[in-house]
Amino acid sequence: MSSPQTQPLFDCGVPAERTRGLTAAARAVRAGELVVLPTDTVYGIGCDAFNGTAVRALLAAKKRGPDMPVGVLVGSWTTIDGLVSTVPRSARALIEAFWPGELSLVLEHAPSLAWDLGSTRGTVMLRMPLHPVALELLREVGPMAVSSANTSGNPPASTVTEAITQLSMSVQVYLDGGPSGDPVASTIVDLTGDRPRMLREGGVTAEQVEEVVGQEIDRI
Repeated sequence: MSSPQTQPLFDCGVPAERTRGLTAAARAVRAGELVVLPTDTVYGIGCDAFNGTAVRALLAAKKRGPDMPVGVLVGSWTTIDGLVSTVPRSARALIEAFWPGELSLVLEHAPSLAWDLGSTRGTVMLRMPLHPVALELLREVGPMAVSSANTSGNPPASTVTEAITQLSMSVQVYLDGGPSGDPVASTIVDLTGDRPRMLREGGVTAEQVEEVVGQEIDRI
C-alpha cells in the first residue's frame, strides 16, 4: 500500500484497497490536506474547494500562483445549482450532453460562497469527470478544487507514478486508477458573456459545442 518515498498510495484496481483509499482520501480532504486522484483526462491534485488554506497549499505544491485559478470538480449535475449565480440554458444543454465528461464550464459563481480559488474575477470553472473513483470521492466530500497533478512547466501526470515524482510529500494520499491513456485536456467554454466562448479545445470539439447550444461560439 505505501511507498517509503511518498505518502500512502492505494491501488484502486483492488476492491478492498480502493475502499481503504477512498476512506483515507475523504479523511484527508476534510482535514484540509491534498490528494491525487485519477480522472477521465489526466491525474488531478485536489482539496476541499471551500478551504482557502488547502487551495493555497495546492497552488504551492504545483509551484503556481493565484493568477492561474483552480477549477472545481463536482460529483453530480445538481451540485452546480448551489455554486453559481444562475445556470443559463446553454449550460444546462451542455451539461446534459457532455457531463460527466471532458467539458469544463466557466460561470459566475454564487456571491455568497466563501472560497478562494485564485484570481477568478467572480467566476468558477466547473466539471463533472467521467471516472468512477473521482466520482465516488466527490460524492463523499462534495466539490473539490482540482488541478492537473504536475508542477508548473511540466507535463500533466497520466500515471500516479508521474504524479508522485513531481508532487512527492506535498500530497497526503495518492489514489492509483491506472494509466489515464492519452492525456487529453478538457474543453473549456466560458458562458459568462453574451455568447459562449471557447477558451480551450480538448476532448469536446467546438463543432460539438455549437451543435448543442445552437449558435456559433467565439474562439480565442
